[in-house]
Amino acid sequence: MIRTQCKSFDADRDFYLGEPGCDHAVVLYGDYTSNACRRLRDILRRISDRQDGKVVYIYRQYPEAGNADADRAARAAVAAGSQGKFWEMHQALFRRRQRFTAKGIKKLAKEIELDIAQFQKDLTSDAVKAHLAEDRETATAVDVQRTPTLFIEGQPYSGAWDELSIMDAVERPFGYRAERASQRFFGWAASGGLLLVLATLAALIVANSGLHDFYEKLRLTIFAIEFGDARFGLSVEAWINDGLMTIFFLIVGIEIKRELVSGELSDLSSAMLPIVGAIGGMVAPALIYTAFNTGGPAAHGWGVPMATDIAFTLGLMALLGKRVPNSLRVFVAALAIADDLGAIVVIALFYGHGLYAMPMLGALGCIVAMAMLGRVRVYALLPYLILGLILWMFIHASGLHATLAGVLTAMLIPARQPANVKEVAAQATAIADAVEPERGLARENIAEYGVNAIETAITRLREPGHHLQHALENWTNFLILPLFAFFNTGVLLAGSNFTPLAPEALGVMLGLVIGKPLGIGIACWAAIRLGWAQLSSEINWQHFVGAGFLAGVGFTMSIFIATAAFEGTQLGAIKLAILLGSVASAIIGMTILIFAASPINRSV
Repeated sequence: MIRTQCKSFDADRDFYLGEPGCDHAVVLYGDYTSNACRRLRDILRRISDRQDGKVVYIYRQYPEAGNADADRAARAAVAAGSQGKFWEMHQALFRRRQRFTAKGIKKLAKEIELDIAQFQKDLTSDAVKAHLAEDRETATAVDVQRTPTLFIEGQPYSGAWDELSIMDAVERPFGYRAERASQRFFGWAASGGLLLVLATLAALIVANSGLHDFYEKLRLTIFAIEFGDARFGLSVEAWINDGLMTIFFLIVGIEIKRELVSGELSDLSSAMLPIVGAIGGMVAPALIYTAFNTGGPAAHGWGVPMATDIAFTLGLMALLGKRVPNSLRVFVAALAIADDLGAIVVIALFYGHGLYAMPMLGALGCIVAMAMLGRVRVYALLPYLILGLILWMFIHASGLHATLAGVLTAMLIPARQPANVKEVAAQATAIADAVEPERGLARENIAEYGVNAIETAITRLREPGHHLQHALENWTNFLILPLFAFFNTGVLLAGSNFTPLAPEALGVMLGLVIGKPLGIGIACWAAIRLGWAQLSSEINWQHFVGAGFLAGVGFTMSIFIATAAFEGTQLGAIKLAILLGSVASAIIGMTILIFAASPINRSV
């Protein structure tokens, strides 16, 4: 994880309130023409006053580029600082707000009793210009994009502009530190893949140790739901694979729909390359597998090497940091999402267990009901969750794979284009400005009124799927998928029937290691050659090949398809082939990307 560090406090050149030896440093990059900066500055002043001796508040100039008023005000503040009256001018400028003519600046200088002749001279002095240039240079170095931007203890602060929230960030109590640490871990792209690796290793260790019998007994333990004479029971493994994994596919479906509505897959011209790549990356592994298994007892397993594990693939790319161009990450993410959609279709069409008409009709009724709710823009989550649960029961009974219910529910939840941020921000500002004591509210109710008004205004700015994904995504990545890995990868190594040259094992391994990069590469090359798509200027073909190999990390999705296609000792052998193929793909892909050159000739 890369975190931006703010330049350390310099008492000899910075303008600050508090003692240089204070426990905590707060740096604000501001612009005197910004109302938002004025509000945040008021909060920081109060914090500095109340925490006398504990917090040092530093103000640095970052006037809006091309804004003459902002530049004139910034120079006035620094020039006043030459006479020891920076904070007096600072206060006067924020009281004045936005418009700063030369005449107005001179008037403010007189009000705070500056030496006007010296002030006029300092306004255009090299020292003031150098100070402003250095402030802007430090801002650029720490990636300041706008004002106000706040740094606390050298780290950018992105929390609420609320006095208590900022004080938590300053004082860093244990609860705050624990929350921030968990946010950093959960926000790290490689964290989900890391937990999957640990869960897989734990499963292999347990299954190949004295705990093997306990592991098998736990995996096959039946948990049942009973109501009167009715009873529905599944093994622990089946509850995870058919039940909890439905939540995973629900999240996948929400992400796919978002990409189709407003993301990388919404525009055909930009989506063409990852879609074509995904198709090639599914067809080639399936053909390689089929070439080794045509007419054999494992021929139906052609879908196993088709899948890409998005968590692992993007996690491995995250570990490489800036070696991976951002456009390559976007391409791989879009390709993996399109790949997931293809895998879902394959599971639904080819890996069910016979069809039963009555449950299918029940499932169709649920689908129609959810479609009608979506059509009339019902945004409440509860109706979709109830119907989704009923749909799961019908699909489970119908013979289709039960996880299909998660995808169908996701696709039927209403979606919308992202809200216009500027318009929403303007409304929030209007609400905040309207919340004043003279409205007759007690002071303790003012904040509650404002927050409720803003919440009411933004309730429908996000579709239900977004709220559901936000609530469940971490549970999926850090509990459900690790549980799936633990209960599905505990295969015996010693004494197993695994033979690397067996047709089904060879088909899976070569499908992942060779088929994925070959299919993606050929399909994308053809699309670019035919003029259907373009390769980003950030990417060369070495990057492209490395990403193709990383897409061969099938793991979660491949194991999931394998559990639907095989059973017994044959399933154990397929799982080992998936693990070996995924590891080999990861090593080759990472190695290629580590040594990838800068983008050069991309002609094809």
